[in-house]
Amino acid sequence: MNCTLNKLVQRFALVVAAYASAHSLHAYAQTTAFPEKPVRIVVPFTPGGSNDVIARVVGQKLAQYWGQAVVVDNRPGAGGNIGSKEVAKSAPDGYTLLVVANSFVINPHLYTPGKAGYDAFKEFAPVGKMGIAPIILVGNPSVKATNVKELIALAKSRGGKMTYASAGVGTPHHLSAELFKNMTGTDLVHIPYRGAVPAVTDVVGGQVDVMFGVSNTVLPQVRAGGLKAFGVAGSKRLAAFPQIPTVAESGVPGFDSEVWLGLVAPVGTPANIIQKINADVRRALSDDGVKKSLSTIDIEVSPSSPSELATLMKADDIKWAKVVKDTGATVD
Repeated sequence: MNCTLNKLVQRFALVVAAYASAHSLHAYAQTTAFPEKPVRIVVPFTPGGSNDVIARVVGQKLAQYWGQAVVVDNRPGAGGNIGSKEVAKSAPDGYTLLVVANSFVINPHLYTPGKAGYDAFKEFAPVGKMGIAPIILVGNPSVKATNVKELIALAKSRGGKMTYASAGVGTPHHLSAELFKNMTGTDLVHIPYRGAVPAVTDVVGGQVDVMFGVSNTVLPQVRAGGLKAFGVAGSKRLAAFPQIPTVAESGVPGFDSEVWLGLVAPVGTPANIIQKINADVRRALSDDGVKKSLSTIDIEVSPSSPSELATLMKADDIKWAKVVKDTGATVD
């Protein structure tokens, strides 16, 4: 009896070991074989922006590593919703990826529930953060303030007559300014534009006083003298402009706003595929040529693990949902 039982146990153990070995080999084969065909990176915005540039620069390196084409596919519309919805419905096999920014978790709060068309947390798996496009508080040179504290005092003294520009309702420019207003008790009048370029143009021209602008659109004007910089909205100073203090260290402690750029995949994408993509993206971001290409448009390399991006997404979801609610911002 015991002999028979022992034989059964031994056979079961052998079956389990064989299954585990086969499963392990299958997972290894999946990882080492990926990718076996071209990979598509969807950018839910028009060509030329930060999302597009980082996708193309990193994608070019990935193509070299993988020996497969990496195709950047621009699917603009509805503030990024159209491209996001498309990727959410794609096969979860690692061959369709999506470049995302803060707007990915903010957009659902700006629309009637469900109208954005996707759920950032239920329909996507984080792959990793790739970079940061800093946001800078800038103004027309004629604004009679030289730093953030003086700007706050000036805004309060003018009693709701100072204006700020944005690239549209719900954009990082708009929400950063509303967060600033909430934290400083200032009353700045919002002047929304259809894009960052016309907004920057009118601040340079003096039609609008100030704005929170993404680095790649405002720093060229700061360098040329068309705008003056009051503070960096993020948590640290810029390597290229160390003389510009952060807004937080200039009298608004805790203020933190920047555009992060990341990569996600449809939920259900195998974990080993995600880890491989993450590792190769990190490798690409450590390349000196990639760093140089991104620095020319003021994007800072900032890689992360999938779990770190997940944490960042959840934190921004909570943070900006409150700002949207407090301001009543909507794009419906």
